[in-house]
Amino acid sequence: MKKTILTMAALTLLAASVNAADEKGSVNFSGNLKGLKDTLIVMTPLEHGMKRDTVLTKDGQFNFTVNVEKPTDIYAYTPGTLRREERIGFQAIAVPGEKAVMTGDLSSSYYFSGSKFYEEYNEADRANDAAQKPLSDLMASLEKRMANGEKLDVLSKEYVEKAPALQKQATAAMVDFIAKHPDSEGAAAFIPRLEDVDAMKKAAAALSDNVKNGRIHDYYQSVIDEAAKREQAEQESAKKQAAGIVAPDFTLNDLNGKPLKLSSFKGKYVLLDFWGTWCVWCVRGIPKMKEYYNKYKANFEILSIDCNETQDKWKAGVKKYELPWKHVYQPRSGAVNTLDLYGVTGFPTKILVGPDGKIVKTIAGEDPAFYTFLDEKFGKK
Repeated sequence: MKKTILTMAALTLLAASVNAADEKGSVNFSGNLKGLKDTLIVMTPLEHGMKRDTVLTKDGQFNFTVNVEKPTDIYAYTPGTLRREERIGFQAIAVPGEKAVMTGDLSSSYYFSGSKFYEEYNEADRANDAAQKPLSDLMASLEKRMANGEKLDVLSKEYVEKAPALQKQATAAMVDFIAKHPDSEGAAAFIPRLEDVDAMKKAAAALSDNVKNGRIHDYYQSVIDEAAKREQAEQESAKKQAAGIVAPDFTLNDLNGKPLKLSSFKGKYVLLDFWGTWCVWCVRGIPKMKEYYNKYKANFEILSIDCNETQDKWKAGVKKYELPWKHVYQPRSGAVNTLDLYGVTGFPTKILVGPDGKIVKTIAGEDPAFYTFLDEKFGKK
């Protein structure tokens, strides 16, 4: 079973450690895992932050107990992994009253056994690995070809063309597996990994009443509910940012504290650039933004809208990065909320408004497609 461990999001979460709170349900983890070093840092989520325990290991053998009130994902990593010096560790679900035994190799494949729940969980885990294998094989092939010198843009294009269909295939396979194991709590625990809202709902609907009404319900249902909220928010944002929609007018103060209205740009193209100096990708994109502003400033103006920071940091950032275009400041609270007006949920977000005051195109993130679009829009024919 190929495992993927330690995302940046997980590392950020792990950094916020706190002392233990009320501990009501014990879960024992033991086993022998190749690649394990002499120490594990076990992180157990609490209502606010994380409980952190240090577990000594020897020759790959370990034994520790965590206390949780309900089924909860725990994280166990080496100190070096937490310092981002290596990638050794695992993530697992902890279910009160159960016992997990783990064997295998942390760098490639490891397995669960022990109590009934973990036997079921292992079966679902193996099914998930089988479902993901075509996508894993594609990734391995692309990585090998990149190591052999193939161009990244060619490999990225192939990934974009092939990966979505393979992921859809894998998701469908796991929905089918869960439907065929309606009484398996271990299978139900994999519902959050499906990510697609419709797929998660379909899998949950296939469960038996015993599982639906049991201890795993809140574990998967909370993820479904959050995913549904995100999907709804994305749909609402897409409506507000759609091409052809009249761009809502607004007035915010510029660097000199004077009001600047979006409608004052009517008759010309204006790019609304939602950003902040705290946003890593916003800052990384500045050189390219400056290049393209100088290239096409006769064709369009940029109006950067600073969000989620103090005015002092905003002004210092504009000065530090020598940004030559127009700037306004979005207060955290006030009569005008451009983030809501335009459905902005991520940074940077760039929205090109046409001379007629209507949205031409929206691109979220620091995407090279944005600059390709500007070349197509304003480049010489």
